[in-house]
Amino acid sequence: MELYMSLAIGVLFTVGVYLILSKSLLRIVLGTSFLTHGVHLLLLTMSRLKSGAPPLLGEKAGAYVDPLPQALILTSIVISFGVTSFLLVLAYKAYQKLGTDDMEQLRGGENE
Repeated sequence: MELYMSLAIGVLFTVGVYLILSKSLLRIVLGTSFLTHGVHLLLLTMSRLKSGAPPLLGEKAGAYVDPLPQALILTSIVISFGVTSFLLVLAYKAYQKLGTDDMEQLRGGENE
């Protein structure tokens, strides 16, 4: 199972880096979203994919699952959602003001 997760992480990182290196501002925002999803899966895979009972006081089980990586990933999901929505609003406002989402044109000239 960890092999499949590692392959999925590699695909997400590859697609994310490819999109970030493009000229379109919307593709850059989507690339950062793919990278954050890859990081979420990386954190989950690094914490080892285990099966067991939740760590509750009344439970009697042979193995328990560590809830810390899941809590970190949940916090990271909320933060990445906020950052992605903020970047989308910035990209929309830049498109409204300048009429393009091409990074070469957004850069401006040397005289500005």
